[in-house]
Amino acid sequence: MRVVLITSVVAALTVLVPGGVAAQDSEIEELRAAVEALRSDYEARIAELEQRLAVAEQNAVQSLNAAAPVAAPAAAQVSQSRADAAFNPAIGVVFQGFLNGVEGPAGEEEGFAVGETELIMSANVDDKFTAYLTAALAFEDGESELELEEAWVETTALPAGLSARFGRMFSGIGYQNERHMHTWDFADQALPYDAFLDGRYVDNGVQVRWLAPTDLYVELSGEIMQGEGDPSGLGSYSVFGNVGGDVGISHSWLAGLSHLEQDSGQQLDIAHFVWKWAPDGNWRQKNFIFQAEYLENRDISTDSGWYAQAVYQPVPRWRVGARVDEVDLDADDPRRFSIMLDWSNSEFSRLRFQASRSDSDLGDENAWTLQYIHSIGAHGAHAF
Repeated sequence: MRVVLITSVVAALTVLVPGGVAAQDSEIEELRAAVEALRSDYEARIAELEQRLAVAEQNAVQSLNAAAPVAAPAAAQVSQSRADAAFNPAIGVVFQGFLNGVEGPAGEEEGFAVGETELIMSANVDDKFTAYLTAALAFEDGESELELEEAWVETTALPAGLSARFGRMFSGIGYQNERHMHTWDFADQALPYDAFLDGRYVDNGVQVRWLAPTDLYVELSGEIMQGEGDPSGLGSYSVFGNVGGDVGISHSWLAGLSHLEQDSGQQLDIAHFVWKWAPDGNWRQKNFIFQAEYLENRDISTDSGWYAQAVYQPVPRWRVGARVDEVDLDADDPRRFSIMLDWSNSEFSRLRFQASRSDSDLGDENAWTLQYIHSIGAHGAHAF
């Protein structure tokens, strides 16, 4: 009985297994046929489109030749190229405004104020130069003013990591100096910049930068500027350098030293340090920035100042920040503490609330500010 059972099982397997293999082979052949059909159809469609494109290009050339004299095509192309380049800059406008409240010494501005409205234009001149212009529209003392902030041309094709910029520009000294007002993390400038540079150093001249071909970010730069009120036109020079890099994929840092010297007698040294953190490099979701600078100014006397600030974005669109800034002057040693909260609906709009307290020999002051920053048009990437 057992022999009969085994024989029956073997006979059944002999029948079923070849049938299963045959079914799989049939399915594979069907899939292969379907793939080949799709490939043939795809190649046929591409061939048809290429043929239609060739016919269209040929018709266009024939139409152009029929509509213009034989000698005209080259001139027409030049004319069209000039027309395309006649007005090609990227244009943007940044709107800023404030509502200020102050409790302290008389004479401080309160109420509504329209900040600088910046008109920004930039474009490549050709394959070797690019140009940039910013003009600030402001309303001060009951009158409208137009100020040319920057108007420079920069090389784009110098060898060996070199670049040159010439015209009117924000100097590259320090970290905060060359940043436009709408990119600041607080509504006002740090006290040392106000005390030693009247907010920032901007001048006419030439700037040369060299970027080292290393994994570590190393940049060395120098400037020759006109200098305020200098009749020679070469009354100021500066040298500065930056070094920085990444720590993993979530951290990055930058440190630098700067020296500015003017024929007027001013000598200014600046040291700065910046640390940035964003989980896995995704700064849009969450990030933290620490920034600090120390300035020492030698003129009639030696004065110094510093500031340190931290800004944290816990969730998209919202940021909180705190800053401490101080200057050590012969007549006064003011210190200020500021906190801020801002909300950005997009990279083109921001609303900010800031509160600050200042302590100085001239009296204490409490102030608050509501600020709006909105931009339209082209909006270039911000520096590190």
